[in-house]
Amino acid sequence: MGKITVTPCEIEGLYVIEPKVFGDERGYFVETYNKNDFLEHGLDMEFVQDNQSMSKKGVLRGLHFQKKHPQGKLVRVLSGEVFDVAVDIRKGSPTYGQWFGVVLSAENMKQFYVSPGFAHGFFVMSETAVFSYKCTDFYHPEDEGGIRWDDPEIGIQWPIEPGMEVILSEKDRVYEGIQSLMK
Repeated sequence: MGKITVTPCEIEGLYVIEPKVFGDERGYFVETYNKNDFLEHGLDMEFVQDNQSMSKKGVLRGLHFQKKHPQGKLVRVLSGEVFDVAVDIRKGSPTYGQWFGVVLSAENMKQFYVSPGFAHGFFVMSETAVFSYKCTDFYHPEDEGGIRWDDPEIGIQWPIEPGMEVILSEKDRVYEGIQSLMK
C-alpha cells in the first residue's frame, strides 16, 4: 500500500504514475508494477504483452494506435529521457484531438498510463533512450494506424531544439492529420 502515486491528467484516461523509490548508498529498489497497487487507484487493466525499444537522440516514434484492437499502454524509460505524448482520438470524447505530454526519464522514474483510444508517441531528448511499455492487447500489424506527429490542428509542443533534425520512420513520414480519422 502507498507504493505509487497516481495523478490523473487533464484528459480523462491518462495517468502519470510515480513509484516509491527505496534508495541508500548501495543504489535503489523500485517496484515498477503491482496489480494490487494499481487496483487501489481504480486502474484495473490487464497487461498481455511487454515491449522495449532503444532510440537515439532526435528520434520521434508516433503517433501510433490500433484501429480495431486499441491498446492501453503503461510506458516508462529505463535509460535516457523522452517526451511522451498521448492524443485523444476517441470519437465523441469532449477532449477529442487534445494532447498531453510528460517527460519520462530513468532519473525521474515516472510512468505514464495511456488508456485505449489514444494515439501515442515519444521524442528522444537524450543521446539514447531505452523505452519500455506494457500493453493491454496484443500488437496486430494489420490493424496499425497513425496520425501525423506535427499536425497543426493538434499543435503538440515537442521539445525540439532549433535546427535539430527529427528522425522518423518511413511510415511516420506519410501519416495524415487527425482529420483523416473522420473519413
